[in-house]
Amino acid sequence: MQNNPLVSIMCLCYNHSEFVEESLNSVIKQTYKNIELLIADDCSSDNSVEVINDWLKKNPNITFVKNSVNSGNTKTFNSLYKLAKGEYFIDLAADDILLEDCVEKQVNAFQNSKYDDLAIVYGNAELIDKDNNHIKFYYPVDQSGKTTKKPPTGDIYLSIIGQKEKICSVSSLVKSSVFEKLGKYDESLGYEDLDLWIKASRNYNFDFIDSILVQKRELKNSLYQHFFLKKQ
Repeated sequence: MQNNPLVSIMCLCYNHSEFVEESLNSVIKQTYKNIELLIADDCSSDNSVEVINDWLKKNPNITFVKNSVNSGNTKTFNSLYKLAKGEYFIDLAADDILLEDCVEKQVNAFQNSKYDDLAIVYGNAELIDKDNNHIKFYYPVDQSGKTTKKPPTGDIYLSIIGQKEKICSVSSLVKSSVFEKLGKYDESLGYEDLDLWIKASRNYNFDFIDSILVQKRELKNSLYQHFFLKKQ
């Protein structure tokens, strides 16, 4: 492993005009600098493309792909991934925010983990509303910001398929070679995260970073809001 591996951050936008600039700024403000940013807009019906193009005027030489038809998350990501060169990647929704030391902590966790055959490292997230107000933490924390109950690490397969623990996929850094071996995202699915975690955990280890790495926006119409509904 390189000491300073390239990390690809793929930001997917769909009707996120209100939030996408803040999300993109959170990438370029990272303390870890060996990052490539790739952006895709999945045929937004709002002015997301205009916002992104304005942002790119100040931040040139960044790949931006605009879908002519709405293709959905999994197809859009897999298509954008073909252009990525990173040893690791982050799947970033355009309404979420990376804290400044997110990637630095993730790469450090990969390089110093006690686990072999590591596929994914992940951390905690702060859930925020559309106005950036705090809602809660994905994993409850004490006064020092550390989790009160540690999420699973190592072999987490039984935890995932048994739904014993929720996994914070938005805070994860994924090893690209593992992602490719698993066939990338299943494009027939609407929820790509859970499928990836189940497949990866069959043969690979995971590690948890006990830090708040991202701010995840919780909106009334987001896919996340519907994920845990009965009979979904």
